[in-house]
Amino acid sequence: MEGKMIGPGPYRATKLWNETIRLFRGGMPLRRHRLHFRSYDNSFTGSEAIDWLHELLKRNHNFGPEVTRYQTLQLLRKFQKNHVIEDVKGRFGKEDFEDNGHLYRFPPESPLKPLPQKPRQADSSTLPRLPRWDDYDEVSSQGSLPLKPLVLNSETWNKRHSIAIGEVHECKLIRRKEITAKHLDQIWRAMTIAELQRGLGLPSLEGVLDSKHVNPKHIIHNVYCVNKQGIVVLKNKTDDLPHWVLSAMKCLANWPNGCNDKQPMYPGFERDVFRTVAEYFQKLKEPLLTFQLYEVFVNILGLLQKQQVASEAVQVCCVLLPPANRRKLQLLLRLMARVCHNPTLPPLNDAIATRTLMAQTFSRCILSSPDEVDLDELLATKLVTFMMDNQEVALQVPAGLQKSVEEHVSQLRRVQIKYAGADTDTSVMSPKDPPTFCRQISREEFEEQRVSASQDAMVELLEGIIQDKNMSVKDKKKKMKQFQRSYPEIYTRRFPTPESEAAVLPEKPSKLKPQMMFRTLTKPFQQPFQRSWSFRA
Repeated sequence: MEGKMIGPGPYRATKLWNETIRLFRGGMPLRRHRLHFRSYDNSFTGSEAIDWLHELLKRNHNFGPEVTRYQTLQLLRKFQKNHVIEDVKGRFGKEDFEDNGHLYRFPPESPLKPLPQKPRQADSSTLPRLPRWDDYDEVSSQGSLPLKPLVLNSETWNKRHSIAIGEVHECKLIRRKEITAKHLDQIWRAMTIAELQRGLGLPSLEGVLDSKHVNPKHIIHNVYCVNKQGIVVLKNKTDDLPHWVLSAMKCLANWPNGCNDKQPMYPGFERDVFRTVAEYFQKLKEPLLTFQLYEVFVNILGLLQKQQVASEAVQVCCVLLPPANRRKLQLLLRLMARVCHNPTLPPLNDAIATRTLMAQTFSRCILSSPDEVDLDELLATKLVTFMMDNQEVALQVPAGLQKSVEEHVSQLRRVQIKYAGADTDTSVMSPKDPPTFCRQISREEFEEQRVSASQDAMVELLEGIIQDKNMSVKDKKKKMKQFQRSYPEIYTRRFPTPESEAAVLPEKPSKLKPQMMFRTLTKPFQQPFQRSWSFRA
């Protein structure tokens, strides 16, 4: 009886609590037991309950094989305190559940945890509105930016004759005010919530995350104020870990080379250092992942079968943390990972493996619920184990989110071009009507517009060449031939016959041939050659 997998969704922790109670009541073997010369039907001993529930939790995909027997004991104590079970004399709430032969039973009805019923607001299921380009007021300038009209004369055509020139409408450059820090906060907040919702695969974060707990200042600091290792750098050093805790963590993380030479080394020294670190984190008033984000991380546990998706969700969720909590979390998880993979470090516990010891010791310091009626011990162990094994990836800055925000901000800072004519000018537009700007067209549309819209301009260009009185006939013929090669159809429509072409070209004036000039002979006249002797013998 392994139960069903509870996927991400609102109030997942409550659903897991109720599902566990349902499985426990429906599957726990009950029989007759004798105690003090009296028989009790439908009962079970404390040890039987721990054995059966422990095996159930380890097989259940919602919890996994990391669940320990001690955690099962802690859960059964919660069950007794909240009247999920009672002893055979009907007592509950004040008695500690014991791992022995003491007899327990189920009450007629075990109270399930009710799902919160909050009045649904009109916009509770929608994401925070992402600031758009047209949200910002237009900068009031002394005058519109004039665009010099394109004069299609022979000179400009000679430079651009190979480019298809279409009809160019008058356009207007629209600038916006500088994006303020408030605008950046709105963008980071909205896009982070949207990225988290997408990663969890939920239509809404209602019942998962209260958006008022999303602080954009924390997000921006966690994304940009990091060192080369990706660890958050704090502006206020008083918020950092105490120096003695940092020294102890450095000693364990880099054992045996990380310890100070002045510190005494003795058998069991490493266990005392570990105890020092554990006591500091266990005395924190709030878990490192905060109470406000508990439900979000419980939902991430439903994604662990997809490791890449879960890692990305952890990345986004962790940037919501206050920078001091995030830095402490990063340093602690890095310490846990290094201790588990350090073969030179002596065992820190004789009965528990180092990896299990790390998860059990620090799980409640990292994740816990403000509500006592919860499975936070089991859920925290599973989450901490995953984060410890994937700490290098899970605590990186979410590069996809950072890129999306930076591209959006860059788009907002661009100058936009608006064409007049077809649309109403922005100065008289209704606030409800979105402005129309240039749009990208396909290659087919461009070719169609190039052919259709350029006809009148080309005809006008050809007429300009013909009517130009300052151009010599030779240059005019040259340009007309060049135009004919580039636009034969337009040229043929204008000059269907050679006579029509000759009619627009003035005839070249005939020049009188100068009278033949006889060369003045400068050499004496020579008689033609006359043979005066013969080659004959």
